[in-house]
Amino acid sequence: MALTGRSALLAALGSIPVGVFAPGWTGMLAVNAPLALAILCDYACAAPVQKLQFTRSGDMSVRLGDAAEVGLTVTNPSSRRLRAQLRDAWPPSSWPTGTEQAASRHPLAIPAGERSRLSTTLRPTRRGDRHADRVTIRSYGPLGLAARQGSHRIPWTVRVLPPFASRKHLPSRLARLRELDGRTSVLTRGEGTEFDSLREYAPGDDTRSIDWRATARQGSVAVRTWRPERDRHVLIVLDTGRTSAGRVGDVPRLDAAMDAGLLLAALASRAGDRVDLLAYDRRVRAQVLGRAAGELLPALVNAMAPLEPSLVETDTRGLVAAALTHAPRRSLIVLLTSLDTAVAEEGLLPVLPQLTQRHTVLVASVADPHIQQMAAGRGNVEAVYEAAAASQTQQQRRRIAEKLMRHGVTVVDATPDELAPALADAYLGLKATGRL
Repeated sequence: MALTGRSALLAALGSIPVGVFAPGWTGMLAVNAPLALAILCDYACAAPVQKLQFTRSGDMSVRLGDAAEVGLTVTNPSSRRLRAQLRDAWPPSSWPTGTEQAASRHPLAIPAGERSRLSTTLRPTRRGDRHADRVTIRSYGPLGLAARQGSHRIPWTVRVLPPFASRKHLPSRLARLRELDGRTSVLTRGEGTEFDSLREYAPGDDTRSIDWRATARQGSVAVRTWRPERDRHVLIVLDTGRTSAGRVGDVPRLDAAMDAGLLLAALASRAGDRVDLLAYDRRVRAQVLGRAAGELLPALVNAMAPLEPSLVETDTRGLVAAALTHAPRRSLIVLLTSLDTAVAEEGLLPVLPQLTQRHTVLVASVADPHIQQMAAGRGNVEAVYEAAAASQTQQQRRRIAEKLMRHGVTVVDATPDELAPALADAYLGLKATGRL
């Protein structure tokens, strides 16, 4: 039997998906027939959401701290005008805290058979890949009394790259590199330098650089200038094990190590050296090998972007074996790792001779600036105890550094803000003294 009157109205209301009305509305509308009929008509006139078509475009990578624009084109193939609210959902770390709602929600008004493009601005707060979640559409009727709602998955990935904040130090280090590269004399001559040219002697020049034959020919004292050799191999090794997860200031140790590695890579590639990258804990997490100078930095930041610390103890023997595999001939191996006593004494020191007998080794570590602050504190009894603990920690790190240096290793131990320029200076020092 066909339903009539209130029964038909209740059946019609029951056919509308749950969630269109607020709780308790269905019973109220069953009594108010004109309002219920208006809502039914409004719902019927709302554009369907399942037939909507979506395409994405825009940025696929962004440097941490910058904004990325991701476009979304919505096509309305139905015969009804689309009046809707759209939510373009992304992981929470795609925006600063509290800004997600304003950034991800967009009003839409698209005539039948037409399309519209909207843009979502992402401001990621962490490195790595950010994958788009669902696009949710709520399509309203002409009166705004009822709505249809549905979700679509429109894949898109934005890779958030390391910020490379230390690039501000690059111009000053390049200026020092130009001074080394034949424009001034290298005072200490040794393996790894090439004769460049002759110039007139200046007070302070090393007398060992005097060319006596040229001096006799031209009647004034002439000195040889030397420049560092090019085409050396530099292997940057990132320790991504447990100790790299510790936060120092606002960032993990791994992020500070990455920033220092990027500055060193940029400087070494400008010096004409070949730079490779290896990230390791118990297996290879990332590697960049054999890239030309113009391709190096993009390849490095792309490889570093998804790296996360592994909460496991680093297999130091495996790390050294992997480094030796990637550096078959004499190289500069830059190991960005921890100088914690247990880690260094039990892991690094026993296997260090395998590296130093064939390669020049530079160990760089991130120091905690809070330890320095604690060591200076003397305000009360608690501060004195903290200062004693901090001083003991500093003494242990200095002892480890001294043991490494006795093996011929160059050690850089600096806070996150100072690590990158200090590592670049250490590289330039090796160049200047002919050790690279």
